[in-house]
Amino acid sequence: MTLREIHGVLQVVMGWEGIHLYQFVIHTARYGSWETGARSPAIALADLKLRKGSRFLYEYDLNIPWEHEVRLEERQPFKPGAYFPACTGGDGTCPQEDCGGPEAWMWRQDNAFGYETMDDLETTTEFLQEAAETKSLAVLDDPDRAEELRGSLERLKERASWLGEHFERRKTNERLQQNEHLNLMHQQM
Repeated sequence: MTLREIHGVLQVVMGWEGIHLYQFVIHTARYGSWETGARSPAIALADLKLRKGSRFLYEYDLNIPWEHEVRLEERQPFKPGAYFPACTGGDGTCPQEDCGGPEAWMWRQDNAFGYETMDDLETTTEFLQEAAETKSLAVLDDPDRAEELRGSLERLKERASWLGEHFERRKTNERLQQNEHLNLMHQQM
């Protein structure tokens, strides 16, 4: 597998689309997007002569970089009939690709359930209570109340997106088996 293919695999794993520049830093050499002046990522991982436990850096979206430390855990012998690459584990939530980088992602995580969210939930709850008590949606006839509810719901939906997508190994492996990583590896050569 080449570094370019690994880039595609990492894009699939993160749920990203490969629209930004990237680079790998291995043994002080840079491989990645040609716009960065890095060496070609068409080099095979085996040619880098990495040993078990070796670590290297994968950087993506170099304006607001996401830095991923990658470690070679183990070399598996080829098994006929097995599909590679395959994701064997993972957990957590993947940030949106253009969320503003690690600091913005952390801010969104911290503020997704802030005071403004509670205000919007209260507005929505009041609307639902009134609709349930009157058994009518007449409250929406008042344009100001309808706009207040619409605004609250839009803000709640936006804050929910701040939480990102939960990582799913099965979904990731389906995307890898469909060779999506091969398409994403060519986005930024």
